[in-house]
Amino acid sequence: MDIKTFNGDFFIPSNAKTAFVLVIATTDVSLIPGITVAGATPELTHFTPAADAEFLIKGKCFVINTVPVTPTGIPTPAIISRASLELVKIPKFVVNAGSRVKPNLPFIDLGGEPGKDIRRGSMERETADRLIKNGITLGEELSNAFDFLIIGESIPAGTTTAMAVLVGLGYDALDKVSSASPENPKDLKRRVVLEAIKDLPSELLLKLAKLSDPMLLGVAGIALGFKGKIMLAGGTQMTAAAAIIKEFDKEKLKNIVIGTTKWIINDPSSDILSLAKDIGIPILAAWLDFSNSRFEGLKVYERGYVKEGVGAGGSSIYAISKGYTATQILQKVEEIYESITK
Repeated sequence: MDIKTFNGDFFIPSNAKTAFVLVIATTDVSLIPGITVAGATPELTHFTPAADAEFLIKGKCFVINTVPVTPTGIPTPAIISRASLELVKIPKFVVNAGSRVKPNLPFIDLGGEPGKDIRRGSMERETADRLIKNGITLGEELSNAFDFLIIGESIPAGTTTAMAVLVGLGYDALDKVSSASPENPKDLKRRVVLEAIKDLPSELLLKLAKLSDPMLLGVAGIALGFKGKIMLAGGTQMTAAAAIIKEFDKEKLKNIVIGTTKWIINDPSSDILSLAKDIGIPILAAWLDFSNSRFEGLKVYERGYVKEGVGAGGSSIYAISKGYTATQILQKVEEIYESITK
């Protein structure tokens, strides 16, 4: 089986008009040394979402002169998303929820701002409110053209802000979020989150403004406004997006699934299954296998590097649902990887 289902059932609608939406943002949490490897240095993490968007749409990056890589040179998971979406040929949209660096291509702007360090508060209440309301408007408009949305994300250090949101909303989420590194910096994330949730306001929007990153609010808004079915394409971050959606409209979760990769499901340092179960949302996972890849930079995915991001799991699941195999996706990934590493 190239797709596995957890925590309930979800059927991808056949013959549905489908679009892929990538929501990008940054926060100053990614500048904390050691908290993320989603960029060669902490400072370069602010370029990663824009570069991911450019690579997804254009196949090359403009804001930096290379494909986004980890400090050890492993390429962005956008390579998987681009490969899968090239196979199925559906429309792709970039949505800026608050990225410090803007991509050099057309994008939809939600009127957000880059998030600050959550230990001192991520954003103003008005910004959080605007992100959700503008996201709802966008979701409503997308409903006029599409029946099914795949929503991916790119935001460095997003698992830390996701954990803060989940804990702030009352979930048992400490130490349960994943990492792009095999060495999940749990102690550091825990310290940041425990400091962030001190003196937490009781009002929902104020709470989200303090703890959330702009991406989560943008994704939640789009999902709340969209009238069809939705796949939240990502790892443990998308459980936080689902939790926010649930706070505003519990019934909405009936039409939503998280689409991820086997690398997130099998990650011993996180627990997406218990988080999703507590929230009440099913999970689909693409059972990709890069162990026999021709390239070491792809084989390392099987050793716990990267795991997910830029909608890699969700886009793969959709491609598989359209008749492509995990092997065919790997072949397409290798083709793209070879072209960018020559």
